[in-house]
Amino acid sequence: MRAADRGLATAGALAVLVLAELIGRTGLGGVGWPPISEVLLYLTEPSARQLLGRALAATGAAAGAGFVLGTIVALLVTAMGALLPSAAPGLDRLAAVVHAVPLIAIGPLLITIAGRDATPTLVAALAAGFAVFVAATSALAATNAAQRDVFSVLGAGRLVTLLRLQLPAGVPLIVDGLTLAAPAAVLGAVIGEWFGARRGIGVLLVSSMQNLQVEQLWAAALTSAAVSLLAYVLLVALRGVVNRRFS
Repeated sequence: MRAADRGLATAGALAVLVLAELIGRTGLGGVGWPPISEVLLYLTEPSARQLLGRALAATGAAAGAGFVLGTIVALLVTAMGALLPSAAPGLDRLAAVVHAVPLIAIGPLLITIAGRDATPTLVAALAAGFAVFVAATSALAATNAAQRDVFSVLGAGRLVTLLRLQLPAGVPLIVDGLTLAAPAAVLGAVIGEWFGARRGIGVLLVSSMQNLQVEQLWAAALTSAAVSLLAYVLLVALRGVVNRRFS
């Protein structure tokens, strides 16, 4: 990112924080919108940091596991479509149908099937998997016909073509999908925790809303947003490394 772009991003973030502080101070957002300074002051309390730390550890573990699981399943399904072209349209439609079902509706079903402890991870996997699937499908189709013809003339089968041509050529696009999947996994884990998980940011959000703990609610929301942003930034950095390696 160029220095000018970083400056604009920083100025934009500061403008949002100032605006949020003004809304809280003037009461335009009602009692549910505290000044950001009060939320930050709440985060300085040791008890608050311990509470958010435990919740963040649970959410981070579920989001990380869901991200890995969703990525693996998405790549396997994409590879199956490349090895079995006749099945590819059906797999595409299946992925679209699963993605079209709201995560908030899938949660109760997963609770009854997999249990409340596994639900945040599975919801995170569903949230992340579709982004990786779309990116991987586009990546495997990115090779041109001439390259595939060369492999075909040399007698390479679909598996060899997939492993030696399509996957290496599609790595940058796959990493693009991972960049979008990482924040989606965090969101999925938080949503999955709403359905009876023992701990996590999602549980803290629900508890804060029910008990009208406004500062705690905002602190939990800002923490989850910060984790999503951190995951995105790390994957963007990885994308830069991959683009330099494969370009």
